Amino acid sequence: MKLRSLLADKIFLMVVSALTVGGLVFLSSASVALSENRFGTIYYFSLRHIFAILVGAALFLAIQTVPYRFWKKLALPLMAFSIILLSLVLFTSLGFTSGGATRWLSIGPIFFQPSEIAKISLVLFLAWWFDRKNRADSFLFGFLPTALILSAMGTLLMLQPDLGTFLIIATTALVMYFVAGGSIRYTVLFLLLGVIAFASLALIAPYRFDRITSYLNPEADPLGKGYQVRQAAIAIGSGGFWGAGYGSSFQKQGFLPEPIGDSIFAVIAEEFGFLRAMVIPFLFLMLLWRGILAAGATPDFFSKLVVTGIITSIVAQAFVNMGSISGLLPLTGVPLPFISYGGTSLVATFLGIGIVYQIIRKSS
Repeated sequence: MKLRSLLADKIFLMVVSALTVGGLVFLSSASVALSENRFGTIYYFSLRHIFAILVGAALFLAIQTVPYRFWKKLALPLMAFSIILLSLVLFTSLGFTSGGATRWLSIGPIFFQPSEIAKISLVLFLAWWFDRKNRADSFLFGFLPTALILSAMGTLLMLQPDLGTFLIIATTALVMYFVAGGSIRYTVLFLLLGVIAFASLALIAPYRFDRITSYLNPEADPLGKGYQVRQAAIAIGSGGFWGAGYGSSFQKQGFLPEPIGDSIFAVIAEEFGFLRAMVIPFLFLMLLWRGILAAGATPDFFSKLVVTGIITSIVAQAFVNMGSISGLLPLTGVPLPFISYGGTSLVATFLGIGIVYQIIRKSS
């Protein structure tokens, strides 16, 4: 593999590197209290995160050696495999429950989240389907297959329950459908069905409705339903413009729930301040910009849709996470890509980024 080819898009690599290294720095601070209280060492989560980075980086490099057409051949089998894994989580003893949600598969010493694999498989499948049929504007070959696969995957995700991931894959599918040439009326229909489904799920499951009410008025139950939102607001507010200093977060000392998970952006804002914390959304916008340029320069329709889907999934998840923990959106529980603790999420993100970069290299 030639170095010149590997450095096809230096800005893209710099953004990914900044998010990865920054994520490790942020997590190392956010995890100190939790790691020491649970495991007697401040390095437990940091070391595991480093291991996930190394696995992800190795996967990223390995992907660059894979024949380009491999992903098109893999699309259908990987989708079937993802559906099987999601089913195993729910309907077998391999499913592992934590925090009231069954989202993990436990196979011996290995724990992983199949939903992270499902995000990639959905993108590859839809790209393969739209490229194969080239009829995204039709009901039979465009709208209906997209709605069916989204419904099947969405049902399995909602049974876990994992509303956050469902919202991400639904957003990704909608953007891919539109970019593939889906009609405006069916795109609007997708949006209407999404709103109806979201409202129905909120009414059926009380905890989802509670998240909406706590978002609208977190002070109504500051020690219960609105606790995480309120503690996150305290963390962000305490940081001010310039922050309390690296390692000086007070909220991570057992007050803010999930300081290394979906709340990590609040810890970052507390320690680095609002202005410096804005570097993170800026980096994700840079990733989006490079993704848009890459999608426009791709040699074929399949590649264009793959880049569109993967970048949409990562960037949408990032802004949903930051928006929800900042009080701009209801809480979803989705991690912040590259930064939140979670081996499966990090490795899956590197997998997606690796595929995108392989396409960038081919296009250049």
